[in-house]
Amino acid sequence: MKLSVIPYGSFILRKNNSEINENYKDLDKLIKDMFETMYFANGVGLAGPQVNKNIRLFVIDASVMEEDDPKAKDFKQVFINPKIIKEEGKLWKYKEGCLSVPEIREHVKRKSIIHIEYFDENFYFHKKTYDGVIARIIQHECDHLDGIVFVDKISPIKKRLLKSKLKAISKGKISTDYKMKYN
Repeated sequence: MKLSVIPYGSFILRKNNSEINENYKDLDKLIKDMFETMYFANGVGLAGPQVNKNIRLFVIDASVMEEDDPKAKDFKQVFINPKIIKEEGKLWKYKEGCLSVPEIREHVKRKSIIHIEYFDENFYFHKKTYDGVIARIIQHECDHLDGIVFVDKISPIKKRLLKSKLKAISKGKISTDYKMKYN
């Protein structure tokens, strides 16, 4: 089932989110629905708060980014209760977008390597290191779990220039091919 995406300006996108355990009600269905929603909206990642769930969960399928980073090929993963332990490497700029902030893409600087701990959909624990585009997508989605949206990381001047577009998004004065839910 395709879920509604919560837009920029909604309170839920600014909250810290709660950890879950393997008894979370209908977790398998939620994960399936999040992937379906993400694919329908042509996204590469989708976090719990973006579908009105205050939980520390996100899904990623980076396959479409293979041209930018060959390691992204066939990279599909569920991250539950993720914790970035360390970010390192060079800061690099890359144009990011977000399903909650449609029609806006801006350069964001992020570290190139991350060390992360998380559980997968079967609640197996993982401790891994990622770099490149995959690390960037994970950082973007982890930000959502901490109440941060990518436009918070752009320069104040750029953000000021986007003010009217961001206001339009928050007021529902945009059109998307996917469902959005305005509070």
